[in-house]
Order: sequence, then structure tokens, then C-alpha cells
Amino acid sequence: MNFKTYFQAFSYSTVAIATLVLLLAGGVSLLLALLFWLVMIGAWKLEGTKWQLSERTVLIVVIVSMPLFFLDWKYQQLSGDNVGRLGVTALAHLIVFLSVVKLLQVKRDRDWVFLYLISFFEVLLAAGLSFSPVFLITVTLYLLSTLSTIIAFEIQKSKRSLVPTETRLLVAPDSRIFKSQRRRTATRNVEAYRLPFVAVGLLMLIFILAVPLFLVAPRSGAAMLARSGGGLSNLVGFSESVNLGELGELKGNSSVVMHVRLENSQPTPLLRWRGVALDEYTGRGWRKSAEAKRVVEKKSYRGFFQLGTIEAGHRLSAQTVFLEPLESSVLFAAPRLVAVQGDFPVVRVDTEGSMQSRGHEYERILYKALSDTTEPDVTALQNDSQPYSAAILRYLQLPDTIDPRIHTLANSIAYNAHAHTRYDEAKAIETYLQHAYGYSLEMKAGGPDPLADFLFNVKTGHCEYFSTAMAVLLRARSIPSRVVNGFLPGEYNDAAGAYTVRQSDAHSWVEVYFPETQAWVTFDPTPAAGRTEPVSSGLVSRVGKYAEALELVWFQYVVGYDKQEQRSLATSLSSRLFQYRRYLGEATSGLQKATGANLPTFALLGGLLALGLLLVFIVTRVRRFGWRAGLTRRKLKAKPQMSAIEFYQRLLTLLTRRGLTREANLTPLEFASQLELRPALAITRAYNRVRFGGHELSPTEADEIDRALHQLEKEGKR
Repeated sequence: MNFKTYFQAFSYSTVAIATLVLLLAGGVSLLLALLFWLVMIGAWKLEGTKWQLSERTVLIVVIVSMPLFFLDWKYQQLSGDNVGRLGVTALAHLIVFLSVVKLLQVKRDRDWVFLYLISFFEVLLAAGLSFSPVFLITVTLYLLSTLSTIIAFEIQKSKRSLVPTETRLLVAPDSRIFKSQRRRTATRNVEAYRLPFVAVGLLMLIFILAVPLFLVAPRSGAAMLARSGGGLSNLVGFSESVNLGELGELKGNSSVVMHVRLENSQPTPLLRWRGVALDEYTGRGWRKSAEAKRVVEKKSYRGFFQLGTIEAGHRLSAQTVFLEPLESSVLFAAPRLVAVQGDFPVVRVDTEGSMQSRGHEYERILYKALSDTTEPDVTALQNDSQPYSAAILRYLQLPDTIDPRIHTLANSIAYNAHAHTRYDEAKAIETYLQHAYGYSLEMKAGGPDPLADFLFNVKTGHCEYFSTAMAVLLRARSIPSRVVNGFLPGEYNDAAGAYTVRQSDAHSWVEVYFPETQAWVTFDPTPAAGRTEPVSSGLVSRVGKYAEALELVWFQYVVGYDKQEQRSLATSLSSRLFQYRRYLGEATSGLQKATGANLPTFALLGGLLALGLLLVFIVTRVRRFGWRAGLTRRKLKAKPQMSAIEFYQRLLTLLTRRGLTREANLTPLEFASQLELRPALAITRAYNRVRFGGHELSPTEADEIDRALHQLEKEGKR
């Protein structure tokens, strides 16, 4: 590959990779990217031909086409493009179009620079559309190609600035002395292959210098991760009013809602991601009462919001939540939330313990939650007979139109189970619903009273019907209860150490109040078929899990790396350094006791050892290249005129010993030509070149001359 081809190849690859980055970020469609790359191939074939566009033609094409891009922008606006992406698609189309016309043009240096700038703008646009770890891989590839391109571009400019001069050499081109020079000339294009290695070295240096800057640079708002596209608009069941059956609509959708990582605890059988609690039953669904709608705004201390208290710290369960863009302000966490940490201006908590922030339909949110997942002892719950306060009586509310058979069913369940305490009655109703009814995602129950239709006619349904049935049956037995909508734990990804929660994991359960412990205890009456998590296996699933793990690491430690993460990293590094320092001190102290030597002695011995290794290295290098060759090269380079006379005088001395003397009327070259000695002729030509041409011998030429003189000496001794 010659240098021109190398330069064009990397220039084209820089533009192509920039389009790939934009494609993977969602800036352009796959069809448009493929068309662009096909045009690139055509532009490569047209390089240096008459079919390339002139600069004036390109200018006319760009000016004429500008209104089309305004129409493209208006079309994106009228077609319902998301507000966060408004104009982005049209801008991406404009950038790709400018790249196409520039590739088809006859290119000078400024045109190449324009193409490089366009590619940079493509990558910059992609950076605002994607926070995937794939973006880092493609950008690294782009940087590598760009570095190679810029180096080649500068070399090409420098080569054009060199003025060629006519040589003044008097040596014949077939001389053995200069064969090495011809070999270097013939292989000078090999230097192009070294440039990618130089680019790789520079890229590594850039990353080495950039990592410390990334770790210490101040930042804010890093936990809000912009995403292309809107949030999950069909995430029903998490508003202030929910009708029976709405939550079941999510069960058939496998879109990811969030990823949750448990930091310091093991999952419990009743692990759930709590969302919204509803306390008022309408006969057709649930809603928040006026009391439940009251919210308290919590202020933060360095992003930390305290929502409750806890008796002992070891009972806390820490979760890191990666919440996808949602058209809902609800934040999810394990039950009995104590605190939350995130980049929120404010956190609102209602009287049911539900937590909300601002809307984030175009942002992925990263936050940490602390929950007290422990529940009171069963014995304490069974012995709870304390009367309810007036504030709790609203959790006994039932509509006047409730089917009277529900009260009869509730009494029958308690009687048949021989339940004598509130806890026993709750467990009896939970067990009865789990075994006497079937689980189905089909919405078969309906009519004016869907709950009665479910309990006495259909007897199959999904989690909403089961939780509603249990809460209403408990209230019929004068036991306070409420319905909670949230998510099951989701599928555990052992590669990421996190749960993947999808819309299909949407779930509804019941919380029952016990006044003596002032605790809301979780019960789940849904049959096991509705609580079983799917487990995926196989190679494709495994690869997907590793990709998901990489994505979570990227989000948490790169994109979501905020001030809190900086403080955590600094604390961790300080602790590690302290441990290493203590370990080194203990090791040194033990060595001193064993040998009786002190630390300065070890330092002196270490210094002497390093000096000895350095001397060995220097001696080895000197022997490798040879004293004689090194001195000869320095001597010939330092005094070219004197060295020329010396090696020619040495030649004349050798010839005189053989009875060959140059006559006064002959030039050195004429004299050597008459001798028919090839070494003498080669040395004489080099002498003329140095003596009269002002040329300095290279080390290779000096070695050739030295070997030629030795050859003449050997021939003279025969």
C-alpha cells in the first residue's frame, strides 16, 4: 500500500465510522446508513477521475437543497417526533447529505478538513442520543481512525512543501556501496504500515491522561441520563385511580422498566418493588382518598433524603435502581422505604408511603434506596389484639353497593380455618384464594361488579383480582388493608448481580395493618403461577446477560458517575492505601527483626542493585552494536572531508604496495577505471562524492568502504 492509498483509506474510514456511531445511537436509519456507505464506495472508485464534482457544482447543490431540509424538519415535527428529539433527525440527514456531496467532490486539503469536521459533528450528535457502552467502543474506533488520518494528512502536506533538487552525486547508480540506499527507497512505503501503531500509542496515551481527569472533574446532575425517545406511555396502574384489569394490560409486554441491584442483603420470599398504595375501593377499582393524596416534600442533604427512621442499621437493605424513562413520577423500591439518595430537586411522599419525583419521560434515573425489609415476628402478629385508632378506620371502607355474598364468604373462610386472630384470618383468606381460584391473564370477569363476578362466577383472573378480593374480604372482617401496585423482583442476572424488571413483572398485592407493632405486613394471595419468574437459558441469553451487565456498569460508573460516586471512590482508595501502607510497614518491621538491618541499609542495597542492572544494560547495548562500528560512524560523521582523504589515502597505500601508482595526469576515477579492481573503483567513486560533492557518508556506506579495503588487503597478501 502506497502512502496516498493509505491516506485515502483512513480518511474514508473516519467518515464511515462516524456514520456507524450515529447509526448505533439511533440518529439515522439502517437503510440511510447503507445507502451512504454505498455512495462512499462509489466516491472511492471515482477518485482522480473526470466524474468527480467540481467545487462550484457542490456549492450549487448544497444551496438548492437547503429548503428540502427545512421541509424535513417540519415533517418530523408534524409526524409527532418527540420533543426531546425535535429537529435531531433532520439535522442528522443534513450532516449525512453534506458528507455525500463532499465525498463526490474533487478534494483539496480544506475539503478533507471539512469532511473530518462533519464526522466529528456526527459523533457529537450521537453522544447526545446514546449512553450505551457500545458508544464507547465505536468512539474508540473512531478516535483510532482519526488519529491515523490526521498524522497521514500532516505528512502529506509536509511532503508537498518539500522542493525537489537535482543530485550532484558522481557515483554510478549500480554501485554496491549504495545498494542499501536503493533498498530503503524501494521500501519507503512500508513506513505507512507503522502509522497505525503510532495512532494506537497516542490513543492509549489519551486514555491514560483522560482517566484521572474523569475521576476528579466536578460534575452535577449526572444521575439523570438522557435517552432518545419517550418513556413507557402505557405503564398503567400507577396513578391515583386504577380500574380492575388495567394492571393486567402490562403483563403481556416484555419492555424493561428498571434494573435493581441489591447491595448488601439477600432477597426475601416476599421481595417486591413497591410503587403505589391505594386505600379507597370504588366497587370497580381503587383510588387514593383525599387523606392519601396528602404529600410531604422532603428536602435533601447532599442528595440524601431521609423518609423514616429505623431501630437498627443491620436491618437495612440497600438497592441501586436504574429506572427507565417513564411517563410517571413514581419511584420504586423495596417496602418500608427509609431513605433515598439521588439527584432529585425534591422527593414527595404521601401518607401511604408511596414516593414520587418529577417526571422523567426522556431520562433514565439512577438512585439508591434504603429499605427496612424485615417484618414483625409471627408470634407478635398473632397476639396483636390492640384496638385500631380513628386514623386507621378509613382502611375499612367499603362501598354501599358491595355484594352481600362477599361478607358471607369472608365469614365462612374464617370459620372453616378456625382463625381466631387477625393474622390467622389474613393467612386463611390468602391461602383460600391461592388454592380455590385459578390464574389467567384473560380478563373474563366484568359486569357492574367485576369482583363479585370473579369470586362467584369466573373464579379465574390475574393478580389485581386476587389482591382486590383479599383486601375487600379482610375489610368485611373489619381488618384494615390496602392494595399495592408494583413489580415482582424480575429475572436475576448473575452476570450483572441485578434484577431485570419488565412490564410483564407488574404485580398487585395486599398490605395489612397491625396496630401493636404499627406495621403494614405484606400478603400475596395470587397463586404461584402468577408469581413465578421466567428463567431464560442458552447461549443467546447468556450473551445478553453479559451485555446487560456491561451496560449497568457503564451507567453506574461512567455516565452516572456523580459527586457521591467521587466521594465513595476517594474513601475506598484512601482505605486501600492505608491497608497497603500498614502491610508494608509490618513487612519491613519483620524483615528488620529477622536480619538486624535498618531501613536505610535496605534502601542503599536497593540503589546499588538498580545501578548494577543499569550498567549491565549499557554494556550489553554497546557490545551489540560494536565499539569499532560506533567509533567509525562518529568519526566519519564528525569530519567528512578528513575521513574521505584518509580512506582514499589508505587505498593508494594498498595499491602502491602492489606496484600500482597513479600518474599525475590521471584523475582518481580514470586511474581506478584502468585497474579493473571493482573495490578500488567503488571506493574512488565514494571519494569523489564526498570530496567534491559535499556528501557525508552514512554508517552503511562507511561499513561498505571498510569491507572493500579489507578485501584489497587480503588480495595483496596472497
